Amino acid sequence: MGKTMIQKIIQRASGKEVQVGDRVWCKIDLSTARDFGGPNCVLQFDEVTDKAKVWDPDKIAFTFDLQAPAHAEKVANNQKIIRDFAKRQGISKVFDVNWGIGQHVLLEHGLVKPGDVILGTDSHMNLLGGVGAFATGVGNTDIVASWINGTLWFRVPETMRITTTGSFGKGVCMRDYLTFLVGKLGADGMFFKAVEYYGETIEKSSLADRITLCSMVTEMSGKVGLITPNGEVLDWLVKRAGKEVIERIEAMKADSDAIYSDDLHFDVSKLEPMASCPDAPDNVKTVREVAGTHIDQVHIGSCSNGRFEDIAAAFEVLKDAGFQVSDNVRTIITPTTREVMKQCAEAGFIQKFLEAGVVFTNPTCSLCTAEHYGVLPGGDVGVSTTNRNFIGKVGKGSHTYLVSPMTAMASAVKGVLTDPRDILK
Repeated sequence: MGKTMIQKIIQRASGKEVQVGDRVWCKIDLSTARDFGGPNCVLQFDEVTDKAKVWDPDKIAFTFDLQAPAHAEKVANNQKIIRDFAKRQGISKVFDVNWGIGQHVLLEHGLVKPGDVILGTDSHMNLLGGVGAFATGVGNTDIVASWINGTLWFRVPETMRITTTGSFGKGVCMRDYLTFLVGKLGADGMFFKAVEYYGETIEKSSLADRITLCSMVTEMSGKVGLITPNGEVLDWLVKRAGKEVIERIEAMKADSDAIYSDDLHFDVSKLEPMASCPDAPDNVKTVREVAGTHIDQVHIGSCSNGRFEDIAAAFEVLKDAGFQVSDNVRTIITPTTREVMKQCAEAGFIQKFLEAGVVFTNPTCSLCTAEHYGVLPGGDVGVSTTNRNFIGKVGKGSHTYLVSPMTAMASAVKGVLTDPRDILK
């Protein structure tokens, strides 16, 4: 019987043949913690081990991305706990407040390879499946256990296969397709499953698109989405992580006779701009259906849609609109990383955004929660490219529409929810 990608990854990490449903111990390639959750991991580790040494300081990383720079004394002290622990343990991979969103920073620094098993204190670690890594968010206790032994147990999940064909039309992008999938499959449509993405649409997609597509597997209750690196994505990855990437890809490819729980096919040629409406990611409608809805704030960023390509797409909408956002809407753009921010600066985007009335921030997770600047007050309606819109997620009593960067910028320009095709020339 053939094996799926997730089976082959777990076999490599466990050193044994596995079948769906098996529970096995796997060696961890990288165990990470962020400024939110990381301090508790450190305190728990020191309590359980009486401040012993971690299993391998070279396979542990810390990222500061949620509350960066610190906006309160408590946050500053928590971040110091991590810095002090890393220094004491000899952990060199500490990406402080100047770097950006953890998963993206790890990618840019060549710390993620196809077939890796990666842990993190973030429920959207699985976006690293965009380059074929089995990355997953876990609790503090699991992180601590991995720091002690370098292993963690997993149950081998079923896998569904999704094949995508066609090209996106004007004003439509991978985020719209992702939103369509969330609406089609529902909040439990991928329940504890791995997902393999195939098809010409995926093969031609950028790294940013693949990250977007895998970022909201969590919102469908899935374990991880997996895409085989190819083309420009493979070249980018080899440049960062080395030629070992190519060998890893061959070893993790699914067999032709692999067994899938579902085999779905979609054509995006006629797809429209989509929106996840309040107050759930799977409450999906076309943007046309909700166009004209009053909004108070627009945010473009997050681990799902804050890369250079995302911001460039929003820039094109703003350019076609004459470089001016509505005075009645607060518009915020947050790049994922320092590298992305530099790209935006070199492209001349930032000055144009500022002149148009946009707030352009330092790279962080930004408005994914109410723990960051830009929180919505009760009764306000936001438009965002983040991945969750549960009521109160970014402010008690507020509501959020989740859309693509192009729809977000079109809405910022018009001051109401707007289909980007009404602006793009």
